[in-house]
Amino acid sequence: MNPMDVVRTATRTGAAPNISDALTVNGQPGDLYKCSSKDTTVFPVRSGETNLLRFINAALNTELFVSLAGHTMTVVGADASYTKPHTTSVLMIAPGQTTDVLVTFDQPPARYYLAARAYASAQGVPFDNTTSTAIFDYGGGSGSGSPAMPTLPAYNDTGTATAFTTSLRGLRKAELPSRVDENLFFTVGVGLLNCSSGESCGGPNNTRFAASINNVSFVLPSTLSILQAARYQGGGGGVFSADFPGTPPVQFDYTAQNVSRALWQPVPGTRVYRLRYGAAVQLVLQGTSIFAG
Repeated sequence: MNPMDVVRTATRTGAAPNISDALTVNGQPGDLYKCSSKDTTVFPVRSGETNLLRFINAALNTELFVSLAGHTMTVVGADASYTKPHTTSVLMIAPGQTTDVLVTFDQPPARYYLAARAYASAQGVPFDNTTSTAIFDYGGGSGSGSPAMPTLPAYNDTGTATAFTTSLRGLRKAELPSRVDENLFFTVGVGLLNCSSGESCGGPNNTRFAASINNVSFVLPSTLSILQAARYQGGGGGVFSADFPGTPPVQFDYTAQNVSRALWQPVPGTRVYRLRYGAAVQLVLQGTSIFAG
């Protein structure tokens, strides 16, 4: 489909965009796809050198496992912050995240695949189950055999994903504030919103999927922006209300496999939570399994 039509369809239903045809490394799907076997991205390297590689997940809707055959990677940075060095054979990178690694090319001179595939653990949610590849070549030529392929985790290997994310550590001990002025608890999930009369949304029973925090699904203001209304109209002037809940309106088993359908419908609203300038805020983010975890 035309990419703009993909976006319009997704916006109409609130669901994820149509499944992509391929994942890419630097714009090329790699030679596991027939359409691009001659255009695989190749990175020439020299034997014995250590290179800094920066991975950026630009897949928009997909977490990715990434691995380099025959080599380990030492994570030294994430999202523009230095981290305590950690050696791993597999990275898990979420959409929009960056991860910096050091790799020493100390294996027998040859060609080695860098491979990426989806981490998608939500049950019943379709995803692009293909594998993108690039080639690191320090053998001085194409060679006669296929490059070595890394062993990637299964697409639903939550244990590997968790092990990687929990291994990230800062270089310095975090300096926590001596006081906490505001304690906020935000549940984040997806629910179903009823569509207006005469509107066709394409979801179950003429609904659309809608993300929400504490059961509030954000509605963009139609006149002034929130900041303009706060600056020029004081209390909001009807553009927004200052009653965003600091805790979920209903407590339930947030990660249960079957959350009651009575909890699936968020409330649309343009709401804010007011904070005093300089306040120390503790914010807990809790995902929910409404529709899918």
